[in-house]
Amino acid sequence: MNTSRLPDRDALLALLDEVLDPSSGKGLVSAGLVQGLSVRNGRVGFMMEAPAGMLELYEPVRARAEAVLSGAPGVERAQVVLTNTAGEGPPPPPAEGVTRVRKGVKLTADPQATPAPPAGALRPPHVRRVIAVASGKGGVGKSTVSVSLAVSLAALGLRVGLLDSDVYGPSAPRMLGVDGDPEYHPEKKLIPLEAWGIKVMSIGFMVDEGAPMIWRGPMASSAVRQMMHEVAWGSEAEPLDVLVVDMPPGTGDIQLTLIQKMKLDGVVIVTTPQEIALIDARRAASMFQKTATPILGLIENMAFFTDPSTGTAIPIFGQGGGLAEAERLGTPVLGQIPIDVALRQGCDDGRPLVATAPDSGPARAFRQAAEMLRTRLGLARG
Repeated sequence: MNTSRLPDRDALLALLDEVLDPSSGKGLVSAGLVQGLSVRNGRVGFMMEAPAGMLELYEPVRARAEAVLSGAPGVERAQVVLTNTAGEGPPPPPAEGVTRVRKGVKLTADPQATPAPPAGALRPPHVRRVIAVASGKGGVGKSTVSVSLAVSLAALGLRVGLLDSDVYGPSAPRMLGVDGDPEYHPEKKLIPLEAWGIKVMSIGFMVDEGAPMIWRGPMASSAVRQMMHEVAWGSEAEPLDVLVVDMPPGTGDIQLTLIQKMKLDGVVIVTTPQEIALIDARRAASMFQKTATPILGLIENMAFFTDPSTGTAIPIFGQGGGLAEAERLGTPVLGQIPIDVALRQGCDDGRPLVATAPDSGPARAFRQAAEMLRTRLGLARG
């Protein structure tokens, strides 16, 4: 093996296209089975997804592709991870002496990821608008923003729903102080629970609080699909004006399921001012931009803390980061939400501050953001 030069990506793709897909008879590249080819420091790898129920048939194909890569000039280590659309078990472990692809590997662009809304994406029945609230990072207050925006939009006279799509860490039941077992509609759809003037659906209504959701990606995605399209959000007589989707952190399976299956009218990006949060916010924004989903605006959470003795705004997490990022994205800043003890306490107690103290600083900021969103979505005041 010649390791004097780095592997050539085009040559690797040509080699992989000589390995045939048993279903279509095409080469693996032509059949679209080479996903996320990574080439870094002599290490090469990619994901190959087998059709449902055909994992065993594709295992020899995986081994053949891995052998082809291992024999290519400049390749020191190769790994092909086989997955299945039906989620049939974990991918096989790497062969002896082969390490898994490390974080930081730059992946090739997916040629199918063209900037256009997915053709099969639909709004749920009787829902006029759908917006996502996303961050790309946990811990920035995305669920607090989702709940506060939903309740604020309802206070404007709109019919509002909230979908808590974070199946691994649902928080809407606690933040809204609502619990119960969703019932079934006569049309075999789940009936969302109601709290603070909005309709709510969360996996948290179906599992005990604190119980770990030890689910693989396909199972989690299936649960989200059910909450999207098998819930009676509205009716012909009373359609929902807007459904707010509280996205989980990251840009993985659940996010892709939502983008591919639910037609989004826009997304609100949530970040805190410091650069480490902005990095992940950019990833989330890029994911939505690649599917031509409008970015409705950015909310900078935990923007400052007001000293109670002097009234001075103290930028604990830095300042200006959210404003600069919004300018880079060409989107407005919908609001700068301060660090506030009452806001945190209201979430813990299931009593949203925007409803219980509408004249407080955070509530006014959320009301302003809701007004801007209502206008940008073209929704008339109820």
